[in-house]
Amino acid sequence: MSDILDEAYGIVQCKECPWYKTCLIPMKFTTEDIRRQMEATPGFNMPQQTNPEVQNLISSMAYSAQKTMLEGCPVFIERLRQSPKLAQRVKEIMQNWSQEEEK
Repeated sequence: MSDILDEAYGIVQCKECPWYKTCLIPMKFTTEDIRRQMEATPGFNMPQQTNPEVQNLISSMAYSAQKTMLEGCPVFIERLRQSPKLAQRVKEIMQNWSQEEEK
């Protein structure tokens, strides 16, 4: 009986979540976001005028962050942590994504 209640709670929890049906989204970073973060780091002195090389580095960091980092729904993340089999299945689906589309 508790399994049914747990499953029902999970469904209700998901439908009430502000992330509903968008469990994962790419994080958005701009060059300015990274510059502000660097300036807020204690002991880091950012020159007032950045040279083009530093500007390119910061732009590359922003681009890379957008391609590799995700922001996730706390309910989805908790479910992945609680169920290693689910996490493994999601990983397998992602690894075989192009093969799945061809079928």
